[in-house]
Amino acid sequence: MYKRSLRLSLALGALFLSFTYLLHGADAPAGPVDASQAKAKEELVKLESDWATAEDRHDEATLRRILDEKFVVTLGTKTPPYNKEGFIKAVLAGDVDPTKSQTLSDQTVIVDGDTGVVVATDTERGTKKGEAFTVVGRYTATYIRRNGQWVALAEHIVIVPPAK
Repeated sequence: MYKRSLRLSLALGALFLSFTYLLHGADAPAGPVDASQAKAKEELVKLESDWATAEDRHDEATLRRILDEKFVVTLGTKTPPYNKEGFIKAVLAGDVDPTKSQTLSDQTVIVDGDTGVVVATDTERGTKKGEAFTVVGRYTATYIRRNGQWVALAEHIVIVPPAK
């Protein structure tokens, strides 16, 4: 009985410590952000802005520079994933719409070594057939540093339903 009680006490103690760590330790900063990590975050935020501008202007060269050769994007559940070439082709289809713009907000950037993840909101505005539109999407973009340059490896986008 004593051994069972001791094992139970140890197990409950370990569970309590694990739970306490998850509650408090996960929120604690991993340590000071070094200068290279801060610089990497700035580079990724700029790259995100360049990407949005390249889409609006149909800037194929910039899209090719930003997207990795292995790039894949998923756009919700109704369309199959696009690879780099399919995505660029879709972006370049049609005429440039001078009324179209994208505003990136709520950006969270995580950098770990040569991997970066950006989670953000993209609000797209423009006109279609003479009617103004606004589409809001939440996305996650994953970047890798290849040959010293950040490139987008993957992106997942979902449309935020309009408020009722």
